[in-house]
Amino acid sequence: MQKLLIKGGKKLSGEVVISGSKNASLPIIISSLLFDNPVQFENVPKVKDIYTLINLIKVLGREVEFDENKEILKISKKNKDKYFAPYSIMKTMRAGVLVLAPLLAKFGKARVSLPGGCSIGARPVNLHLDALKKLGAKINVKNGYIDASAPKGLLGANIKFSSISVGATESIIIAAVLAKGITKISNAAIEPEIIDLIKFLNKCGADIKYNSKRIIIIKGVNFLYPIRHKIIPDRIEAGTYAIAALITNGKLLIKNVNNNHLENIFSLLRKIGAKIKTFKDSFIIFRKHQLKPFKIITKPYPGFPTDMQAQFMALATQIKGSSVINEEIFENRFLHVSELMRMGADIKIKKQKATIKGIKNLNGAEVMATDLRASVSLVLAALSAKGITTINRIYHLDRGYSKLEKKLNLCGANIRRVND
Repeated sequence: MQKLLIKGGKKLSGEVVISGSKNASLPIIISSLLFDNPVQFENVPKVKDIYTLINLIKVLGREVEFDENKEILKISKKNKDKYFAPYSIMKTMRAGVLVLAPLLAKFGKARVSLPGGCSIGARPVNLHLDALKKLGAKINVKNGYIDASAPKGLLGANIKFSSISVGATESIIIAAVLAKGITKISNAAIEPEIIDLIKFLNKCGADIKYNSKRIIIIKGVNFLYPIRHKIIPDRIEAGTYAIAALITNGKLLIKNVNNNHLENIFSLLRKIGAKIKTFKDSFIIFRKHQLKPFKIITKPYPGFPTDMQAQFMALATQIKGSSVINEEIFENRFLHVSELMRMGADIKIKKQKATIKGIKNLNGAEVMATDLRASVSLVLAALSAKGITTINRIYHLDRGYSKLEKKLNLCGANIRRVND
């Protein structure tokens, strides 16, 4: 098992090129199961979750070519499709449950293992399953597997989610594209990654409309025409490097971004004193003075993203005064707190509320990553800490960040990846 050794205290300076969005890539790649002809995706990130999904797509009977240098992924159909997604693959990737939707839509049957992934709350799949039932699917969950069938095909329906769910919204969009009739999704998630999925499918002949009131209307079609599609930049990766610049009192030019997708992060950073200069597809970030404490509440997009909560907590440890974070998306997303406290952070938790009292310095320590975003918060904390920090279980980090230590080291960080 690998770990990172990080020597803190280095100001970051230079350029970082942001990768394609993992959270956009996963559902778009999964939707390729709807196609009879080859599809091609550009700007695909080289992260563990993508490689896991590639293995799953292969198991389901598709041929996959991934040009890592050009970040181009090609998927084509083999002679025989398969409908079984095994636990051996699904256990490491929560998004894998999305394959249920295209398998049902295209072939009328599927057997899919319940998913794994980050340990940050229940994230139940019941929203997916209940909605698929409304489209006409018959579903049975037993012994860790979802057995589903739709022998007469899926039929359009009105679906109103009891709570906003990115995964469930993606699942029903994919399922309803080839369904008979019209599907209306109310209380849908409208994250940029979902809009990218919709734009891709529409370019392929789908008929999907959406609005800012969280309504998505899908008119089923008979066939999709494959195209080339470029995945949007990863807004969470961009936000993470923005925090890296601020927490080290450095200055970074962050390239290959969509600044519109970052506005909910930029607005808070500007409010607390960060200087941000935006360009067409890049931005520069730095600070001239001490940052101000803040209060944030995580919300579905366009609210503050839960995937940036841990990074802002690391930043709060270096801001004089008390900052407050209310986590309203997941019920168990403060697992990084105890590890930050090992480095000297002053954090108090009360239910879903964290109060962080900024201190002068964190100290290097041996810590353990517990999920994807928690792991990167420890990297950020280590960059600002005195001494050397050892981060264990970095396989979480590799699930969602491409070449993290290389990108940071090119900007002046001192990070080594070693084997136990």
